[in-house]
Amino acid sequence: MTRVAVGVEYDGSAFAGWQYQHHARSVQGELERALSRVADHPVALVAAGRTDAGVHALEMVAHFDTSAARPTQAWVLGANANASDELTVHWAHVVPDAFDARRSAHARRYVYRILDRPLRPALERQRVCWVRRTLDVTAMDAAARTLVGHHDFSAFRASECQSRTPLRDLTDAAVERNGPYVDVRVRANAFLHHMVRNIAGSLILVGRGERPAEWLGTVLQSRDRTQAGPTAPPQGLYFAGAEYPVEYGLPSYTLGRPPAGPGVLR
Repeated sequence: MTRVAVGVEYDGSAFAGWQYQHHARSVQGELERALSRVADHPVALVAAGRTDAGVHALEMVAHFDTSAARPTQAWVLGANANASDELTVHWAHVVPDAFDARRSAHARRYVYRILDRPLRPALERQRVCWVRRTLDVTAMDAAARTLVGHHDFSAFRASECQSRTPLRDLTDAAVERNGPYVDVRVRANAFLHHMVRNIAGSLILVGRGERPAEWLGTVLQSRDRTQAGPTAPPQGLYFAGAEYPVEYGLPSYTLGRPPAGPGVLR
C-alpha cells in the first residue's frame, strides 16, 4: 500500500462541512468519491482538521492509502476531473506510512475575514462576515495578542466540543486590514470546536468599541463561554493550512491568504 497526501481548496458554502455524512453533502464524501474513481477502489481520507458547514479551506491537507500505482499528477488531474467545481486538488505527494494528516501536523492556521462597510455584499455574501460599522483594527489587534500563549480556552469553546482538554498553544494571533477587509489570523497546535469563530465574534465587539481591548484577556481567564462574544458566522472562516515537519517534503499551494476579492487571484 502507498500513502498519498493531497492539498485541497474548497468553497464550504456548498457543503455541510468536511466530515462525511449519510444524508448531506460533505467535502470528504465528494473527494473520496473522486479519488476512488482514480484509484479504481474505495479510498478513505484522514484530514488535518474538520471544518463546519459554510467554512472554506485554502489548503486542507488529507491523506489516503491506495494499492493503485499512479503518478502524483494523475491523482491531481483525475480527482479534479471527477470532483465537483466547489473543490480543487492542488497537489499530491507520496508520504511515508508514518505520516498522518491529523496527528503529524504541529500547527494549523485559520483566517477569519470581515468586510466592514455600510452596504451588504452580494458577490461575497458566502465568503465574508459582513459588519456595517468600520472596525477599530488597532484595538482588535491588541486584544487578539492577549490570547497568545498556552491557555485554557474554555471561554471560546463550543458546548458540543468533544476535545478531552481545553488547553491549546496559540502561537500567533493578529488582526490586519487588507483593503476593504479586516483579517483575523490565528495559528495554534490545534483548535477547539468553534474556537476561531468565538474569538472572532469577541473581537468584533472590540472593533465596534463595545468592549475595550483588555476585556478579551479577562474573558480568557474566566474560562466561561457566557462571558465571550457571540459565535461569528461561518462564511468568513478559512482553514488556511497545516504545518508539518520538513522531512515529509510537502508542497504548499497557498500563503494562507483568502482571495483578494471577487475574481482576483491571490
